[in-house]
Amino acid sequence: EVQLVASGGRSVQTGGSLRLTCTASGITFDETDMAWYRQAPGNECELVSSLSTYGKNWYRESVKGRFSVDHGITKNTAYLQMNSLRPEDTAVYWCTAPRWMQIRGAECSSWGQGTQVTVSS
Repeated sequence: EVQLVASGGRSVQTGGSLRLTCTASGITFDETDMAWYRQAPGNECELVSSLSTYGKNWYRESVKGRFSVDHGITKNTAYLQMNSLRPEDTAVYWCTAPRWMQIRGAECSSWGQGTQVTVSS
């Protein structure tokens, strides 16, 4: 059974750093692309970053130079390193992959509880 779970979110102050972890079961990141999404209160879910099986990454403009996405040491983990955090980064964050979206649907809220990141000024 395929499942992806994001963890590592917590409250930090502006300028702080966090590393989110995506842990997959039933699939590994050497066989699937993956992505990080987030949704702030009152906003739509948005793609934050993506990572291909061979390491090609993409970032939305607002996080370029501050966030980095990488595969973990084990094949079923991936990370989103977030530096220089801003209040506008406050959101629930999810990790996903095509197989996970096929199972759970295209809406962020269908991918599980996500992990809350709160950045205070």
